[in-house]
Amino acid sequence: MKVLVTGAAGFIGSKLAYELAKRGDEVVGVDNINDYYDVRLKYGRLKEFAHPKIRFEQMSIEDKPSIDALFENEHFEVVVNLAAQAGVRYSITHPYTYMQSNLVGFLNILEACRNYNVPKLVFASSSSVYGMNEKVPYNEEDKVDVPVSLYAATKKSNELMAHSYSKLYGLQCIGLRFFTVYGPWGRPDMSPMLFANALRDDKPIKVFNNGDMIRDFTYIDDIVEGTMHTIDKDIPEDKRENGVAYRIYNIGCSHPVKLMDFISELEGAYGEEAKKEYLPMQPGDVYQTNADTSRLETEMGYKPHVSLHEGIGEFMKWYKSEKNPL
Repeated sequence: MKVLVTGAAGFIGSKLAYELAKRGDEVVGVDNINDYYDVRLKYGRLKEFAHPKIRFEQMSIEDKPSIDALFENEHFEVVVNLAAQAGVRYSITHPYTYMQSNLVGFLNILEACRNYNVPKLVFASSSSVYGMNEKVPYNEEDKVDVPVSLYAATKKSNELMAHSYSKLYGLQCIGLRFFTVYGPWGRPDMSPMLFANALRDDKPIKVFNNGDMIRDFTYIDDIVEGTMHTIDKDIPEDKRENGVAYRIYNIGCSHPVKLMDFISELEGAYGEEAKKEYLPMQPGDVYQTNADTSRLETEMGYKPHVSLHEGIGEFMKWYKSEKNPL
């Protein structure tokens, strides 16, 4: 199978491209290597997850002529769009960046799939679309029209855009709502790396909402395996509402953890107690995330299973190793 993975230097994209190539798929990976965070991490992932069956090209999904040329030449069987401007808090200060990458860039991917006869698109959404929804665990049928950040709004927009292309052009679209991903090679702007850095530098951990937060932390291997199941399996015919080949799936551990328990687990793996600075809730944050993953398990045959203890142990092993370029 020939697969395009966008965001291939990213946390999820680099590992996914490698796992696809390792099993025999031909993978083309693209990424613009932007400087939202330290590019040493991106180049480090590309080196760590290099494989003879992966060909990488530096390219932005916002560059429509380059994307069109790529699709015209490669004849992809599946496209996995993971390229996006990430970060909830960053979207508050840099809104136009999100419009270009997450909306214009995603439209370029949809148009290329349509014009070059790609049968299937798998794309990254986010648990942030649940916004102010107070019902837990979050189910794919819940209302998602109360976002608390522009980032979340762009991800919900992606879902709506994909549905319209599925309806109009018969493109099979699967959207994946990822829940708080962590693990080796993770992003430096997310809590595991921020907390580990604070421990290393003997600085206080910033604990938002005074520690009263709950997150459905999901290990990178679970995210990648779940994504691969959606690449391999088509949406069941009886789940295609009104005949539209479009479906949303949560990918989360479905075992939400209190923030203070997460910090405690990290302290145990690091071998040192952290100093803590308690702060109010930040704009764009939500109190809790909690995934109902029964649809993924029933329809795609996968249930995330890596425990927090195991996942934090693997993260800290990598963090302390020479593989960590930061």
